[in-house]
Amino acid sequence: MIRDRVLAAAAALLLLTGAAPAQSVPAIERARLVDVLPLDGELFHVQGMDLDAQHIWVTSVDTRAHKGYIHQFDRRSGKFQRRLEITDGVRYHPGGMAMHGGSIWAPVAEYRANSSAVLVEIDKQTMTIRRKIAVADHLGCVAASGRGLVAGNWDSRLLYVFDRQGRQVRVVKNPAPTRYQDMKFERGKLVGSGALGPKAGAIDWFAWPSMKLVDSRAAGPTDRGIRYTEEGMTLRGRDLYLVPEDGPSRMFHFKLTGR
Repeated sequence: MIRDRVLAAAAALLLLTGAAPAQSVPAIERARLVDVLPLDGELFHVQGMDLDAQHIWVTSVDTRAHKGYIHQFDRRSGKFQRRLEITDGVRYHPGGMAMHGGSIWAPVAEYRANSSAVLVEIDKQTMTIRRKIAVADHLGCVAASGRGLVAGNWDSRLLYVFDRQGRQVRVVKNPAPTRYQDMKFERGKLVGSGALGPKAGAIDWFAWPSMKLVDSRAAGPTDRGIRYTEEGMTLRGRDLYLVPEDGPSRMFHFKLTGR
């Protein structure tokens, strides 16, 4: 079963990371690294990312100043372009983010479990806030589609489902052990990436809305010892993009192979 393969892969990665150099651990299961783009500009503790043909957006939290930001970089060069502070009172922890149409969605939460958050809609052209949706729980990531939003709470043990008007319609338990940090809708599936252990992670594909796990790929650590699925993730078909590290940050581009 896919779940058994996820757990077995995670166990193998943990054994490898305890007994061998990081380079002996596969980066992303059934994927090849295409390129690495340094992001040239100040980032704090990275949380999420998304991109289009021209830009890369990254959310990060300044834990010392208690401020949250969304940063924009040039897609080709990786040069910093601008940023928007999205702190909301005691809520300063932005999470995994998602783009849909002309909007970018990001949760901004108190930096503790079982707290509160707002889902912030940002105009991707003007980088201004369009609206906020209050939620009575910490939210750490969000995926967006034409039908609405799906947001994971602390470690994504619960997934909150919202309709297009921002009304909460149901809550779903995460059926997998992965603690998702970033989520996206891609080709009708909900895809989440996150942690399974100290150096091991996974990327999981779910049929939506059934939440049946249809694929999973184990992830190891970068050459800096940070798991590839530590924070930001997005997909475009078989192209997988990851921003796992705090500044100086890098965007890793993988090509997925096989199923």
